[in-house]
Amino acid sequence: METQYRRYDIDWLRVIAIGLLLIYHIAIVFQPWGMFIGFIQSPEPIEGLWKPMTMLNIWRIPLLFFVSGMGVFFAMRKRNIKELLWERTRRILVPLIFGAVAIVPIHIFIWQKFYLQDFRYMPGRGHLWFLMNIFIYVLVLSPLFSVLQKNAKNSLKKMLSKVLGNPFGLLLIAGPFMLETILIKPNPYELYAMTWHGFALGFLSFFFGYCFVMVGDIFWKTIYKYRFVNLLIALFLYGMRLYVFNLKAPGYLMALESIIWIYAILAFAYKYLNKPGKILTYLSKGAYPVYILHMIFLYLGSLIILPLALNVFVKLLTIIVFSFTGCFASYELIRRTKILRPLFGLK
Repeated sequence: METQYRRYDIDWLRVIAIGLLLIYHIAIVFQPWGMFIGFIQSPEPIEGLWKPMTMLNIWRIPLLFFVSGMGVFFAMRKRNIKELLWERTRRILVPLIFGAVAIVPIHIFIWQKFYLQDFRYMPGRGHLWFLMNIFIYVLVLSPLFSVLQKNAKNSLKKMLSKVLGNPFGLLLIAGPFMLETILIKPNPYELYAMTWHGFALGFLSFFFGYCFVMVGDIFWKTIYKYRFVNLLIALFLYGMRLYVFNLKAPGYLMALESIIWIYAILAFAYKYLNKPGKILTYLSKGAYPVYILHMIFLYLGSLIILPLALNVFVKLLTIIVFSFTGCFASYELIRRTKILRPLFGLK
């Protein structure tokens, strides 16, 4: 699949990753440590949710950074560096600033109400730390990307084409991610928000996401050819992490597992999801506002539903439905309101 065409599988991966993010955050509400990382916590935990969550938690955020880097490659086919920076300022920095002063404080108010604390206005990045990282990566890397984009036969592309043309080259790309854990020593590995580990891992993922699309068919054909091998390796590494290391594997092994998962996910999406459709068009445009808003409806749903005399699994399902419904109902309002659209990253 040549890179001059729109890659619908990458659009689908962005949508799926945002959906998983919302479900993952809802699951944290039902963990016995949720309050300690700023979530409203259910008095009745569902600790059995944690094992499937651990399968997701080492690749779901890196995947979003990879996809974001890929998106910059496609964006720069139609824009020079000034146009890219202006477009990303409108679509990332403006929603970040608005969210920091108007969205994050709302879900903090709800948290304060649930725990009977005094109300305090507390602006900040909160869950929007991801946007800050992406904007910094664009600022730092766009000059390099501009040079690479102008020279279709650049040296980096030639080198990576050779590396990514075989499975051992794929493993070589995992090296910088493994080295990052050795140097930074993240504890736990899965803590990305507002940490140096999250920043460095995101930077690497964003950079290589761009490079994978720049290399083109060579990369996609390699990961497709070895998709089942990568899936089996990822499952094996997860099994080791779960049963041998009790989910506390060395950071370099978790980094390797994360990259292998991402190779497998990219390959299966390349095969099965590279198709347009009305559902994708709707969800792709709605993913950004849903990401910005989801913590408000997650916290509001928790505030309303957790005190009810319901089975804990019914509470979980009800909060999921409440959160998704609230997010998409708000999106319907936002996309129809001209003044709100740019505040949520819409054109």
